[in-house]
Amino acid sequence: MSDPASIPFHSLSLDETLNALELRAAEGLTEAEATARRERFGANALPKAAGEGPLKVFLRQFHNPLVYVLLGSAALAALMGQWTDAGVVLGVVVLNSVIGFVQEYRAGKALEALASMVPERATAWRDGKRVEIGAELLVPGDLVFVQSGDKVPADLRLVEVKTLKVEEAALTGESVPVEKSLRVSGAEAALGDRVNMAYGGTLVTYGAARGVVVRTGATTELGKISSMLKQASVLETPLTKSLAKVGATLTVGISAVAVALFGVGWLRGYEISDALLASITLAVAAIPEGLPAIVTITLAIGVRRMASRRAVVRRLPAVETLGSTSVICSDKTGTLTKNEMTVQAAWAGGADYRVTGGGYAPEGELLKEGVRAALPEELLPLLKAGVLCSDATLNSVHGRWVLQGDPTEGALVVVFEKLAGSAEELRRANPRIDVVPFESEHQYMATLHREGEAREHRLLLKGAPEVILARCRFGDPALEARAVERVQAYAREGMRVLAFAGRRVAGDAIDPADLKDCDFIGLQAMIDPPRAEAIEAVRECRSAGITVKMITGDHRETAHAIAKRLGLDNGADPVSGEELSRLSDEELRPVAMRSNVFARVAPEHKLRLVRAIQSEGQVVAMTGDGVNDAPALKQANIGVAMGITGTSVSKEAAELVLTDDNFATIRAAVEEGRRVYDNLVKSLAFVLPTNLGEALIILVAVLFFPIVDGQALMPILPVQILWINLVATVALALPLAFEAKEPDLMARKPRDPSAPLLGRFVLYRTVMVALLMAAGSIGLFLYEYEALLKAGVEGALALREAQTMAVTTVIFFQIFYLFNCRSLLGSVFTIGVFSNRVVFVGILGLVALHAAFVHAPFLQALFGTASLSGAAWAKAIAAGAIVWPVVAIEKFVRSRRERV
Repeated sequence: MSDPASIPFHSLSLDETLNALELRAAEGLTEAEATARRERFGANALPKAAGEGPLKVFLRQFHNPLVYVLLGSAALAALMGQWTDAGVVLGVVVLNSVIGFVQEYRAGKALEALASMVPERATAWRDGKRVEIGAELLVPGDLVFVQSGDKVPADLRLVEVKTLKVEEAALTGESVPVEKSLRVSGAEAALGDRVNMAYGGTLVTYGAARGVVVRTGATTELGKISSMLKQASVLETPLTKSLAKVGATLTVGISAVAVALFGVGWLRGYEISDALLASITLAVAAIPEGLPAIVTITLAIGVRRMASRRAVVRRLPAVETLGSTSVICSDKTGTLTKNEMTVQAAWAGGADYRVTGGGYAPEGELLKEGVRAALPEELLPLLKAGVLCSDATLNSVHGRWVLQGDPTEGALVVVFEKLAGSAEELRRANPRIDVVPFESEHQYMATLHREGEAREHRLLLKGAPEVILARCRFGDPALEARAVERVQAYAREGMRVLAFAGRRVAGDAIDPADLKDCDFIGLQAMIDPPRAEAIEAVRECRSAGITVKMITGDHRETAHAIAKRLGLDNGADPVSGEELSRLSDEELRPVAMRSNVFARVAPEHKLRLVRAIQSEGQVVAMTGDGVNDAPALKQANIGVAMGITGTSVSKEAAELVLTDDNFATIRAAVEEGRRVYDNLVKSLAFVLPTNLGEALIILVAVLFFPIVDGQALMPILPVQILWINLVATVALALPLAFEAKEPDLMARKPRDPSAPLLGRFVLYRTVMVALLMAAGSIGLFLYEYEALLKAGVEGALALREAQTMAVTTVIFFQIFYLFNCRSLLGSVFTIGVFSNRVVFVGILGLVALHAAFVHAPFLQALFGTASLSGAAWAKAIAAGAIVWPVVAIEKFVRSRRERV
């Protein structure tokens, strides 16, 4: 037997299929044959990838250049007996690593969720009898039975069908269950058009069937998606890339300066231990130890805000990635549309009617009363026929309308309820006495109804227009031509059209002879309509420079019609999955950028599209809810899964989950992402001048300060620098995460992911503020140290008080500079001094902590500080306040220059 994985079974006849599988359909396989085939083809199970252990994930958090410098500093401090300094530095490293570990270890479970799609049991034909076996035991050639409610256990070529409908949305994205038949499909047919196949992991919603297993395990369509998930790469976010660049640059610079400083100190006559201590102090000063905590907490605050807007973030860096998004590739069904088939138009009595108003609302909104008084008389028979010749029901459960049955039939019931009355009362008044169920072979449904005391009964037909029109008698040929033209017009709008006919019959059962020469009643056309809020969200995304592309499993006409309503049509023709298959990766790139609508696509097409767009330098957000979306969700810069309709596979592969399945929520999340990025840049602009200023203080001390009694004179100790970097900086930087969004936030173009995290003006300001901070701290240190010595204070105590003065000056520089950072380009008064009250909480909290740092005996012993007088506090406050007006003037000059 040839390898089934390479055979296009959907394009083979039934006899060709059975021959290829070396199978006799009536007998099935024997247990011995099944065992032999299982040894050859393997079990019907998806391969599981071995995940990383928690220890490996934890140790990887230390793989960072800045961490290496800190660890080296801690080791040197320990060798020199500076145990407090070494312990604090090491504690910082471990804390940051724990935070990273917790965030990362939760990721990477998509393949495990995928395996749950395969059912545990299956009904097969073995040794001439029907048996129930474990689904993993199925092999190519097994005959399998499925019925309504079953998950298909493997890829099947159908051999017998009884009104079978299969919901394939998880694989194809098509919202309506697919009617299956034995009709052979073309070799190039898209996955959703292969009506003679049932695929593993899909759900049987109606009818029953028997099929022969053609592929199992990794060779099934589900297995192919599993392979693509492994191939899809998890990309670094723009933020992590930028932070990595900043970290690498700082590491090289700090290491070089620290080594040079050691040499300078040694040449100036420092003891080796003092020269090493100076180098360690500079390294500790220059490294922003609190930055990882600030970034993590800022992102976490963004996560909380997004959750309040119905967007749940699964991986922290995804918060910022949204702000950089330049292209959103969105699924259609349920995201851009309501995911509820709704009658939009009707044609009866030769007139076209457009139906206004929505349908049933899964979110719980009750149906509103329609304008029944204005209902045209010729429309009522058509609406009645839609209810009577269907099986769907609409029930109110705890204030929510719940549809049971086929979505298409549900749309017919809903439009009657809205415009004409109670479907239940109509059915009671016209009881059904016979039915011919819908079958894909004849493309119609027929029902027979008793009408009061009349001797004749009412026969109703519903189905494909070409089938129903052929069974009608038209006294006027022009009316038939107009009906055909109207069917074509509705189809061009992307709507699904059903035709209705009826007649009087005498018998109590439907006779095939009764199904002709019927009276034409009319047409009802339906579509899954776009969400009103999605239309507005698409418009806002376009104004923000974000391109929205629709990628769907639906047919080209339907996709194009919805795209026009949403405002996605940019003049380029929609592209089908079949067309994508013929393009090389190089040819695909311009096509992916040019068109905004892609229809009838398969999972591999979605993955290729995302990669093609990314290769053009775009940051891609991909939305989806099905298994077929998972590889593209994982490949995208940010995957967005649906919380209501989404499969567990798509949710595990995504970074963001929408709890309302609404495209408008993506727009809100993008806004929050941009806000988070703004606030992160503000935090960095606040943090870095402190580190540079501290490094300058140490550098000046080593280069120019005298050596007193064999000891190097240092304005700030390493442990005091850690107090500034870990307590003061973090306490003041975190309130910036709560800053309100800038007014032009959604009017900007997406940020270039290759642009540096810190712009030129931020670097310029960092240097300016650092120089001010270093000058003020060094000046007050020297002034206080000399004054205390002249006053007769013992040298060691004078040094401790002067160092405490220097630290306090840095703290107040930070407090006043914080107000400058609340808006990087504008004045704090333009955004409102009290618009972010958390800032004042942070300042008050820090002042209280620093007062304890200065005056509490146990903290004095730990950090080497001494109490300050009221006058000393006043001097530190006055020196720190200098930064506010200086930066305000710089902002004013810059804004004037930019306007000119």
